[in-house]
Amino acid sequence: MAGFLRSLDSLAGLLGRQVLHQVDLLRQIGAFTLITLGVTVTQYGTAPQVIRPLIRQQIVRSGVRLLPIIAFIGVALGLLIIGQTLRLLHQVGQMDLVGSLVVTVIVRELAPLSAALVVLARVGTPTVVELGTARALGEVEALEALGMDPIHYLVLPRVVGITVAVFALSVYLLVFAVFSGWLVSVVANLPMSLPEYLAQIVRALRWQDFPLLAAKSLTFGGVGALIACYQGLARPLRLEEVPGAATRTVAQSLVAFLLLDSVFLAVQLLTMP
Repeated sequence: MAGFLRSLDSLAGLLGRQVLHQVDLLRQIGAFTLITLGVTVTQYGTAPQVIRPLIRQQIVRSGVRLLPIIAFIGVALGLLIIGQTLRLLHQVGQMDLVGSLVVTVIVRELAPLSAALVVLARVGTPTVVELGTARALGEVEALEALGMDPIHYLVLPRVVGITVAVFALSVYLLVFAVFSGWLVSVVANLPMSLPEYLAQIVRALRWQDFPLLAAKSLTFGGVGALIACYQGLARPLRLEEVPGAATRTVAQSLVAFLLLDSVFLAVQLLTMP
């Protein structure tokens, strides 16, 4: 009995330390976010000839170059999810539910989450490596010695570029998924024309879906970018610690996305009939 109590005590202590660690991590990321917002406001319009090309570069890197991957994922989601759903609903004689299922599964959930995960994997981890290496080699201190704010020069373009890219890629993924799903009905000779298919989706949409899709994708992009920049820049790192920071970025961003998705789901349940 005494051994069981000691084990229970040890487990409670471990859980307590983990909770305190996560709370402290959340506090640090929140402070980094506030610092970034403060720099954005106070230095808005500073050195636009330098910052704007960097933002465009990040949009191209995080958005334009990932379009082929997003197109592939969108087509795959359409074929596997919408296509299979169409066949199943046809078998049970409930084709009028197609629009509701597409809106619920693709528009409200998978499109923004999938786009954010793709950008996190392809751009978020390289961002940590770039910023972590710059910090470890003293390049950040060199910027400060030249009178340049590292947040304004290194963080702001990445946060803006990744946020805009996740929003745009969410829309592209949604379009690819919707139309590739309808192609399954053509191949399978299902009795549904393209106008009827699109009409069902339009009827299932609510006006709240549009601001929620924008808010969800922008939030996912901004949070993922801030976590990546925090792990790479805000913490002193040695070169051998950079890969570990990239791994932490993926894990923490995934947890943040799921928690934020739960918040958006609660908002959706409260605002939609």
